[in-house]
Amino acid sequence: MDLESRGIPAGFVASSEFIQAAKAQGNSLGIYPKSVFVPHPIQDRTDDEMKELARNAIEQVLQLVVDN
Repeated sequence: MDLESRGIPAGFVASSEFIQAAKAQGNSLGIYPKSVFVPHPIQDRTDDEMKELARNAIEQVLQLVVDN
């Protein structure tokens, strides 16, 4: 919210487990930042699995700032 208010494109990346929590937080604060959700869980993935998640999400992540 702070970055966006200063004209700096912003967004966030989280695992799919947090879709509902992000919506609830947005509703309570009245803001709806751009977001990218990747498959859950994250913590037990290998480095190679994390790299694959990143490769699969990179275009969406870039759109967080390009579309602003």
